[in-house]
Amino acid sequence: MWNKDALTQTEKRKEAWKESYQKVTQGHPERMKRFSTVSDQEIDALYTPGNIGDFHYERDLGFPGEYPYTRGIHTTMYRGRLWTMRMFSGLGSAQDTNGRFHYLLKHGETGLSIAFDMPTLMGYDSDHPMARGEVGKCGVAIDSLADMEVLFDGIPLDKVTTSMTINPPASIMLAMYIAVAEKQGVRRDQIGGTIQNDMLKEFIAQKTFMLPPRPSMRIIVDTIEFCTKEVPRWNTISISGYHIREAGSTAVQELAFTLADGIAYVQAAVERGLNVDDFAPRLSFFFNAHIDFFEEIAKYRAARRIWSRVMRERFKAKNPRSWMLRFHTQTAGCSLTAQQPYNNVVRTAYEALSAVLGGTQSLHTNSLDEVLALPSEHAAMIALRTQQILAEETGVTNTIDPLAGSYFVESLTNRMEEQAMEYIRKIDEMGGILEAIERGYPQGEIANAAYEYQKQVDEGKKTIVGVNKYVLEEETPIEILKIDESVEKEQIKHLESLKKSRDNDAVKRALDSLRKAAEGRENLMPYIINVVKQYGTEQEICDVFRGVFGTYRDPGMF
Repeated sequence: MWNKDALTQTEKRKEAWKESYQKVTQGHPERMKRFSTVSDQEIDALYTPGNIGDFHYERDLGFPGEYPYTRGIHTTMYRGRLWTMRMFSGLGSAQDTNGRFHYLLKHGETGLSIAFDMPTLMGYDSDHPMARGEVGKCGVAIDSLADMEVLFDGIPLDKVTTSMTINPPASIMLAMYIAVAEKQGVRRDQIGGTIQNDMLKEFIAQKTFMLPPRPSMRIIVDTIEFCTKEVPRWNTISISGYHIREAGSTAVQELAFTLADGIAYVQAAVERGLNVDDFAPRLSFFFNAHIDFFEEIAKYRAARRIWSRVMRERFKAKNPRSWMLRFHTQTAGCSLTAQQPYNNVVRTAYEALSAVLGGTQSLHTNSLDEVLALPSEHAAMIALRTQQILAEETGVTNTIDPLAGSYFVESLTNRMEEQAMEYIRKIDEMGGILEAIERGYPQGEIANAAYEYQKQVDEGKKTIVGVNKYVLEEETPIEILKIDESVEKEQIKHLESLKKSRDNDAVKRALDSLRKAAEGRENLMPYIINVVKQYGTEQEICDVFRGVFGTYRDPGMF
């Protein structure tokens, strides 16, 4: 890339500059501190061509829309089409959330993203004792197809894409979505969207469990196989680093463990007998946009490059679409603070900017009050406007990958790739991510990283504005959204009414058929859809799974 003689001369000049730098900083210890990213990657004072001396444009960078996709997966990127703007929305009842959906779509949201309440996430109906006090509190309560019909009332599912952030019962929510679409007259091959459906990261980080790892993998591959044949526009899994990062991982750990999970899903589908080029183009990823601006941009660029090489070289994929890492980004919930919550608007804006400069396909911006409660309508609007201002006013969409060629960004991208690949090699040596999870390896690495970061915050080595620096003695309280207790009572009342009015014999037959299929080797998705259409509930289906496959308990490794 550079003339060797010129490179040598530049490095000599850099050494001379360092001497001047050190003289200037002598006597100013605050300028001589150790500079590092939020993940504690040490950062040099100055970057030059010497930091990327063996950099090869075609091999390491290339062009947008071309292998290895460092500069983005689409030829035109945001010049051709802006990222999809999704606000994570779910509160109270299906009717409440439907109202929020219509409000956000009216004001410019371009894709829906559903947050479910804790009972729904864990596979329990609203009338279960474990659901008491949690119905509708951290998202929308969905027990049956009847709720899903209300959730999407007046929303044409052939024109809007929907992302559903749910894992153990993901296949059930997908079945309900398909059934609602068909009731609208929309064929299953016309709908588009994403289910998170990523259980490996649950065992690593988020900890919403239902079944043990291996039967969980079976159901995930069932959804991949089914959608590949019948729901071709659907993203069958959103391989998620977001929750890994929220659990306290470094950026490199988020990158490495997420891609290791992706490798495991691809391997499992190939072992099922699926052709990699038939399903790989519909895999998607989900990353965290944390507060360290350049580290995050480097992470996204390294992710695309690693994945393209893994798919082409390891899995021998032939279709270029199989090489592309498509990803959604959400700004970091763990970076938000209850102290001085309006600071969260600023944090979210910078995090969103890093995601856009990093080439995301879809973006959710957190609301300023999410650290305290579900987003209020006012706070959700500010978060949506943050994206719209970014897209329409700042000029960042005018050119593609504007930071390419930056000595710092390219050096940091290379370092992220090297360190992530070292993790992936270790995981391969263990026999893959499932075996690594069973050993507690990624869990331990994340726990150590979280401890080290918190120690740095406590010691003042890392600053959180309003928390350990620039603290206010008195804070002005903000209004937050509160879910009324009547939501739970009404939800249980509707569920009781449904169970009385439906054809319970048909539900029993459908559940019996599902149980037999689960005990065998058939793809479970057609059987789940059949139960859903008879208005069988989420828990009734999950209870079948729990009965056949058993339940998982966190081993509680320390």
